[in-house]
Amino acid sequence: MFFRWKPYVSAAERRKKAERAAARSARNGAALEPVRIAGRAIAGTFWGKAWCDNMERYSDFANRLPRGRTYVRNGSVIDLRIAAGKVEAQVVGSDIYKTTVTIAALPKARWKALGRDCARSIDSLVELLQGRLSRGVMERICRPETGLFPSPKEIAFACSCPDWAAMCKHVAAVLYGIGARLDQKPELLFTLREVDAKDLVARAGEDLPLAKKAPAARKLLGDPGLAEMFGIEMAGPAAPAPRGKARAATQPRPPARAKKAGGLLRRRGKR
Repeated sequence: MFFRWKPYVSAAERRKKAERAAARSARNGAALEPVRIAGRAIAGTFWGKAWCDNMERYSDFANRLPRGRTYVRNGSVIDLRIAAGKVEAQVVGSDIYKTTVTIAALPKARWKALGRDCARSIDSLVELLQGRLSRGVMERICRPETGLFPSPKEIAFACSCPDWAAMCKHVAAVLYGIGARLDQKPELLFTLREVDAKDLVARAGEDLPLAKKAPAARKLLGDPGLAEMFGIEMAGPAAPAPRGKARAATQPRPPARAKKAGGLLRRRGKR
């Protein structure tokens, strides 16, 4: 008995299946969380792109990667949920397949070492609390062996499709989808590796000076900074003081008696 592949399903037909699945899920009270890609670029931030570059090392069949990119771009990843140590997704192909990506928790020793390493790349505690994240810090967070990105031995895949490859096109689509999701919610990378981002902030700020010259603008990332990534609420800048007549109008006038008394004292002083 020989296995036969299911017939090819066009992107248009997959989109129709995705719409029907979304409607069916909504009726059951469980809304899907699809991956939506605008344009050709799957990820736009430094960490999103780095994730996609890193995951390509896991592929055992290179032809699955471009097909995975096509699937994620045309909306075939109709549901993707990132939790502690696991990603669960649904991908539309010739059928709707369930895909799971399991990632090991980050070892505690590695997490502590990462905190110490990142502290060396932050110029001051003021910079840290202002959410000014340098490229050096992000590069350390995104390193496969010493950062938060998992190495091949720390990640495993499963898909309900009949493909015998460890990374089928549906798994590849989900992995690219994770990169796209990290673009929007980078804090999910910490959730995935089961570490608390606030610990990194605390460790990085332990021995930093309170006052030091800020780094040059060219050394800072243009992407959302540390405040957005770690969920720190920053106070906005104070409003500038009013000038001219507007400023004078805001100051209360002295009582009439006080003004008269002051004039009397000045006149007596002249005598």
